[in-house]
This record gives sequence, C-alpha cells and structure tokens, in this order.
Amino acid sequence: MNQKKAPCTVVLIAVNTAVFLALSVIGMTEDAGFMLQHGAMYAPDILYNGKYYELFTSMFLHFGFQHLMSNMISLGVMGWQLESAIGRIRYLLIYLLSGIGGNLLSLAADIHGGEYAVSAGASGAIFGIIGALLYIAIRNYGRVGSVSGRGIVFMIVITFYYGYSNTGVDNYAHIGGLISGFLLAVILYHKSGRKKGIRSQ
Repeated sequence: MNQKKAPCTVVLIAVNTAVFLALSVIGMTEDAGFMLQHGAMYAPDILYNGKYYELFTSMFLHFGFQHLMSNMISLGVMGWQLESAIGRIRYLLIYLLSGIGGNLLSLAADIHGGEYAVSAGASGAIFGIIGALLYIAIRNYGRVGSVSGRGIVFMIVITFYYGYSNTGVDNYAHIGGLISGFLLAVILYHKSGRKKGIRSQ
C-alpha cells in the first residue's frame, strides 16, 4: 500500500463506521423502513416529498455489517491510492460528487423502470474512486501508485459480474459513480512533470 498519508480516506471510513454503529444501537440496519427513516434513498421520497438530501445522506448508510465491511475495505485500498495521487480536496470532490452522480443515475433508472427500492451505501462513491484511478492509470502508462490499470479493469469486471448475477445490488449507482469519477478525474487530475523553461535569444 502507498506509504503516503491519506487522512480523508481514514475520516470517511470513520464517519461511515460511526453512522453504522449509531444506527445499529437504535434499530435494525437491514430493515428498509428503518433505513428510509434515517436518510436512505427512495425515489418517491425525492420526487413527491422533496427529500433531495437523500441523494447525499444515503452515501453514508449501509445495510448490515457485511455491506459496511466490503465497502470500507474497498474504500481503504482504493481511496488511499487516489488520495495519495490527487490530493485531499480533489479526492473529496471526486468521492462526494461521484456518490451523488451514482445516486442520480440510480434514481433515473428507478423512474424509467417504474420499480422503486430503498437504496443506500458508499459503493457509488467508491466506484467514482475506481473510475478516477482508471483515468490516472491511463495517463500514467498503466499504473497509479501500487495499482495497475489491468488490475483496476479486472476489479470493475468482477464487481459488475457479481452485481448483475445477484439480486439487491444497485448496479446503476455503480455505473453512475464509475462514469462520474472518470470524468471528474479528466477535469481535476493534472499529471505532474517538469515544465519546459523559456529562454530568449
């Protein structure tokens, strides 16, 4: 793992974990109704009740311990690499905006399909991190930190295969997050290198 410090990644893991533990004390985090009361995303709530904040708050909620752990492990590994490569502020922008971008695509898919489900989790934001790492790896000839471009692509393929072969996975949030992270990295990432000097004659 990259030895540079990644305080934002540590804070995000701590916040997600703290929210989960707090909710676990007062209710069941695997209960859709309970999660909806505490900020999970539900299309009718947003469309008819104006609860737009759910696009943000749902990013910090998880359905059960296994859901939390799988996301936090991914965030720890991938987030550490991206924060070290791009810096704290840009990293946070990619994380938060990708999470919202993933939720927006998930919302649009629910509206189009007419089937609504309560949704929560940090995976849209984490896929944004993966999308950003993919772009940076492309810019750096196939590698970013200790992660290779091939490894990132393999992770994306495996994750999507798992998502589409199992029920209860918000694949549109993953796709939206991945695309958002990639596009945000195009805007925010600037490859470091020696600038050409100017010499008058």
